[in-house]
Amino acid sequence: MFRRSSGIILHITSLPGDHGIGSLGEEAKEFVKFLVKSGQRLWQILPLGPTGYGDSPYQCFSASAGNPLLIDIDRLIQRKLISKSDLPKENFDESRVDYGKVINYKYSIFRKAYENFKNREDFLKDSYKIFCKDNGWWLDDFALFMALKSHFGGKPWLEWEHDIKFRKDDAIRHYKEKLKDEIQFHKFLQFIFFDDWFEIKSFANRNGVEIIGDIPIFVAMDSADTWSNTDIFLFDENLNPIDVAGVPPDYFSPTGQLWGNPLYDWDKLRKTKYRWWVKRVEVSLKMYDYIRIDHFRGFAGYWAVPYGSPNAINGEWRKAYGDELFATIQEEIGANIKIIAEDLGVITEDVVELRDKYKFPGMKVLQFAFSNWADNEYLPHNYDRNCVVYTGTHDNDTTVGWFSKLSDSDKEYVLKYCGLNNSKETNWGLIKLAISSSAIFSIIPMQDVLGLGSEARMNTPGVAYGNWSWRMKKDKKTLNKVSERLYDLVKLYSRI
Repeated sequence: MFRRSSGIILHITSLPGDHGIGSLGEEAKEFVKFLVKSGQRLWQILPLGPTGYGDSPYQCFSASAGNPLLIDIDRLIQRKLISKSDLPKENFDESRVDYGKVINYKYSIFRKAYENFKNREDFLKDSYKIFCKDNGWWLDDFALFMALKSHFGGKPWLEWEHDIKFRKDDAIRHYKEKLKDEIQFHKFLQFIFFDDWFEIKSFANRNGVEIIGDIPIFVAMDSADTWSNTDIFLFDENLNPIDVAGVPPDYFSPTGQLWGNPLYDWDKLRKTKYRWWVKRVEVSLKMYDYIRIDHFRGFAGYWAVPYGSPNAINGEWRKAYGDELFATIQEEIGANIKIIAEDLGVITEDVVELRDKYKFPGMKVLQFAFSNWADNEYLPHNYDRNCVVYTGTHDNDTTVGWFSKLSDSDKEYVLKYCGLNNSKETNWGLIKLAISSSAIFSIIPMQDVLGLGSEARMNTPGVAYGNWSWRMKKDKKTLNKVSERLYDLVKLYSRI
């Protein structure tokens, strides 16, 4: 299932373009062409869901829906849903995403497109009806959820009126009728999003590039998933969370990371034969060629923090039933599920056993390699073949930024290990290490390919705002230059 290959991490939001945020249009196709030219067979992205709190793709309003902000405006024009004259005049920063500005800009366009769409009676409307029917199992609840959020002024569902919070039949019927048009608007956006997405995925696959998607183990507290499936989460009788997700103190934070996501009621999941999870993986494998499951260790045991705690220090480990879950998934979907296990952090023997039983490749991060030198599992000479190596991830500083903050002794060791005489190209030193390693996949953040510093960091764990906003600038000269270097490396180390 896994062939020795190399690829790039770049989220869709980070693509260049004219509308304030990367999108599923020509710039995405141009990036695929760059990957092909560079000898890269893989494109890894972050979760594609509609973002909520802090604009994080790991805190989405739905595990199944797509983010309308990624819809390509130019394709709306091509479909004759809007015209160029409908576009508001707006100046955007090419290097960062201003989410507030982008939301106002794009949704004003989406409203016009929807009004025009309602009057259409052609193949597009027929395709929309088929889409709604095929995806009704998640789409109906999601569209109603989003319409209700607007109706209640953006409040989380935990603060809605009692009857609709508890999904009483009369309340559901009432709001479906009252908010009918707004519900259809959100279904329309999902139809357009997925039409855009599968156009890009098809283009990538036709050109020999496969997509690694990313699914977080947990869902957001304020999401359609939790509101419509309260029985499989740890809520009390008033639908308030009992415990929430996080991780104990680690490399990233001395007080741990308090994510705040609701935790699964594993006993309830077992009684349903893991129906919700099976469907989630099934859908993900249609959207992506491989899926990386974030926080894989949570399938062996998870850190439960009492709701209302100020940080993640005072939690406890609890057992999960991941072995039973993946056995069920294989039974329902098939044995050949292409999963990459994000097994970073506090990894115990039960996590390793679960990962290895299903032969899921784990992750190695080179930025973690240069401490406790000889025994460090992240040094390439300690790898086995069944792993995926990264210079860094979306949660790390860029390699240039990381190196600048090391101690003098660690810097010296990095340079010696990479065979570098100076620190001018530490990013390429680590890129070469990754590509030359025995790992089945080598994946490089685009920021490292471009040699960018900490200003291009995607996310700082534990910091709620200001993340996820970096964008790549259009620079064909630079892209051509790095493309040649990447191609030479993957050819040299048999990743083509």
